[in-house]
Amino acid sequence: MERTKSIPLQPPTYGNLITILSIDGGGIRGLIPGTILAFLESELQKLDGEDVRLADYFDVISGTAQEHSPEIFPQNTWSPFPHIKKKPSFDALLSDISIATSAAPTYLPAHYFETEDAEGKVREFNLIDGGVAANNPTLVAIGEVTKEIIKGSSDFFPIKPMDYGRFLVISLGTGSPKAELKYNAPTAAKWGILNWLTSGGSTPIINVFTHGSANMVDLHLSVVFQALHSEKNYLRIQDDTLSGQCLGLILENGRFEASNHETNEEALIRFAKLLSEEKWLRLARSPDGKCAMPNSD
Repeated sequence: MERTKSIPLQPPTYGNLITILSIDGGGIRGLIPGTILAFLESELQKLDGEDVRLADYFDVISGTAQEHSPEIFPQNTWSPFPHIKKKPSFDALLSDISIATSAAPTYLPAHYFETEDAEGKVREFNLIDGGVAANNPTLVAIGEVTKEIIKGSSDFFPIKPMDYGRFLVISLGTGSPKAELKYNAPTAAKWGILNWLTSGGSTPIINVFTHGSANMVDLHLSVVFQALHSEKNYLRIQDDTLSGQCLGLILENGRFEASNHETNEEALIRFAKLLSEEKWLRLARSPDGKCAMPNSD
């Protein structure tokens, strides 16, 4: 059967999986997930033989450029979460959201902007870096999906709120921190505010918060997916070498170590195949998809 031109991804109710792409922030280190995404797109291109967009394969694309505490500006494709329709005040410029999520304390200033709804009501936003709340936004994305399922959205029927085995998740970090012992407890015990912010030419207190919170999300999801015997549906890449080797979070010690299983490259190729199969399964089952697909010979 000839492949169709790109059409919107159909809701999960017509498929087997809920597909989620989560991307950590990281400034210049955003080049790391960018390189990984370029490889994933190239694999999808090979499979589908046409220009591809990641939005044609993922139900939810979440990143720290869209999360703030307590505000969440989710990016989605077929719009199961019409926040802008439900909350017009969240219809903010991408430039404002991006500046706000880059406003890392001690590095860049907090960002202020306003939005105005159709009735002229103004909402004020005073925001700092989304990474202080969700440096790894994967759980935020899963939480948004779960809320829609709980509300009884027809787009997710008959998926249950805790049916994580139906989730297909790719979570991309911006490189694992180097495992080197820079400080010890006796030294840190003597620090004041200035040392916690500047010691060793870095910002220890911010590093502790951001790396620790990101790893805890990975640890939690690794345990959940293993408990559901669905560990192959969850891929976390947190590697700055881009050598193809797989660095996995070892549950016993919480460290990122080389894995004897598939490499990151092999995992991405496998996930590309799963994403392509899910997209075309939904098209084949949905009324809109059937109308858009050519007749098979």
